[in-house]
Amino acid sequence: MSWLVLVAAGVVEIGWAQSIKPTENFTRPLPTLLCFVLGVAAVYLLSRAMNGLPVGTAYAVFTGIGAVGAIALGVVVHKDPLSAGRLAALSLIVGGIVLARVTEPG
Repeated sequence: MSWLVLVAAGVVEIGWAQSIKPTENFTRPLPTLLCFVLGVAAVYLLSRAMNGLPVGTAYAVFTGIGAVGAIALGVVVHKDPLSAGRLAALSLIVGGIVLARVTEPG
């Protein structure tokens, strides 16, 4: 169950990362409120996941999911460039997340 909560935390973190820019430096009230709510929700879910997972594993996977999701959305939504190097980096992050999961004790 902790892994499912951790994945949820990572997905919320992706939403949080995408919600920062529309705040326009936190000058727009509604986007700013959404940004803060998503940030709090992501950290809350991460803290719940840490009840059943080591802190280091949980945080590494959480940030990995967020990084992969932010880059993927940047490419798809914002037309950010995708190079061989970025694809290799994404592959390494995903591989690390999978390795963390399959080598988790217990």
